[in-house]
Amino acid sequence: MTNEVIFSKEQLDEIISDVADKLNARFENQTSIPVFISVLKGAEPFFNDLIKKCHFEMKIDFIQVSSYSGTSSTGVIHLKKDITEDIKGKDVYIVEDIIDTGLTLNYLKQYIQLHYQPRSITIVCLVDKKPLRKVDLTADIVGVTLTQNEFLVGYGFDYNEIGRNYDFIFVPTKKQLETWDKLLNNDK
Repeated sequence: MTNEVIFSKEQLDEIISDVADKLNARFENQTSIPVFISVLKGAEPFFNDLIKKCHFEMKIDFIQVSSYSGTSSTGVIHLKKDITEDIKGKDVYIVEDIIDTGLTLNYLKQYIQLHYQPRSITIVCLVDKKPLRKVDLTADIVGVTLTQNEFLVGYGFDYNEIGRNYDFIFVPTKKQLETWDKLLNNDK
């Protein structure tokens, strides 16, 4: 099985360094402590690598939502885990692995604003995948923008929870998806 690698481990490191440089520049003369919120589970590898490259004080938290089944978004967002940090009046940075339809981040942004009243919300994403956008949502800091509409796996991106552990991002083959489906069916 030969996968089409979209971003190698080395390319991801360069992209993340660029995002971190933008954040470091924002906080060069830091006057407050931002709260960085990782969107579980997909953003975890990006989030962990990103915050290691950030040279300013921050607090971190986690939120978990789901909207995917297989290779497509269901359009229905489920909040699975809420934040625990008090973010009222604080600058919040939501860190996401990918924006495609925009529905999940649009939901998260509205949810956090309504329930927690932060001073500001900034969206940071590794991959902005524009062809599938269904809402008017723009990320503030983007690692890379893709115009092709391919299903991606690796580095946090998954197929029914499989594939997050790869240190590169790739397009799985049809045979690979079939193999994963068989494995998933055996686990039932």
